[in-house]
Amino acid sequence: MKPFKVIAAIATALTLSNCADMGPNTQRGAVTGGLIGAAAGGVIGHQSGRALEGAAIGAAAGGVAGGAYGNSRDQENRRRYGY
Repeated sequence: MKPFKVIAAIATALTLSNCADMGPNTQRGAVTGGLIGAAAGGVIGHQSGRALEGAAIGAAAGGVAGGAYGNSRDQENRRRYGY
């Protein structure tokens, strides 16, 4: 039961964190990537008996990758539409 509490805490922290200069796609990408990464990392880590570590690493990697992708979408929207 403990890994689920940690994953829930990570998901809550990612969801509630907000930076003023981040665009909506950056935030959405980071949260979505973190959740998908945590799920995938938990499943992969479970195969080696380390679900908690896998979920934590997956959440971090997914959050960074999702945030980077969302940021690129925000930058493109700013160039294209001027906002």
